[in-house]
Amino acid sequence: MSQESKLHVVMHYENETGWYVVTCPMMPGCVSQGKTEQEALANIKEAILGWLEVEDAKAMSKAGASTVEVKELAVAI
Repeated sequence: MSQESKLHVVMHYENETGWYVVTCPMMPGCVSQGKTEQEALANIKEAILGWLEVEDAKAMSKAGASTVEVKELAVAI
């Protein structure tokens, strides 16, 4: 199931480094950067997908160690 969701990200420009830094507050530790705004946004999209894959793997691992089942659920955001 593929669904597009909109997430809020926070971007700021680091004067000292000349890089744009982007975070996704909804996903702790999900941070990326880029030399341009466009590059930073493309990179945070990749980071968000990676973050979701890791969290999914964690959930599956925990489910295998107990009687908990992992189900896919569609939620309109």
